[in-house]
Amino acid sequence: MCGGVQARVADQVWKIYFPNPKAALPVLQADGTTEWVLWGRRREEPGHLPTTGWARHDSITAGKWARYQPRTVSILAERFMEKDAERVSHWFDLEPGQALEGLLLETGIERRVYVVTTTSPEGYAWAHDRWPRLHTNLRDTAQ
Repeated sequence: MCGGVQARVADQVWKIYFPNPKAALPVLQADGTTEWVLWGRRREEPGHLPTTGWARHDSITAGKWARYQPRTVSILAERFMEKDAERVSHWFDLEPGQALEGLLLETGIERRVYVVTTTSPEGYAWAHDRWPRLHTNLRDTAQ
């Protein structure tokens, strides 16, 4: 389900884990810059946005997130981490030009990004039944 992300921004490598309440992910902005946006919301955090760090793709297409007027964004990452049934961490590399698909929600002063998930690709269900949805890094297609 993507419990961790490794990102490289300005030649610095960051490992970000969802349980950390300060976890933020690098999101590609329309002008080509990168902005760090808080990753989801935890139960103990104040706010009105959903208390999770993930958004199932099928729930997005079914309109369950529509009331938040979400925007699809690219989360700039090199790798992501899944924990298997024994809670062992496994890291998976993204291909050059790929990004994690994110769902950006804003309401009032609250602004958060959620990792979009789908079913695991064939051969990877051993790691987790949900998998981050990958798409083309929009920065790479603009060049």
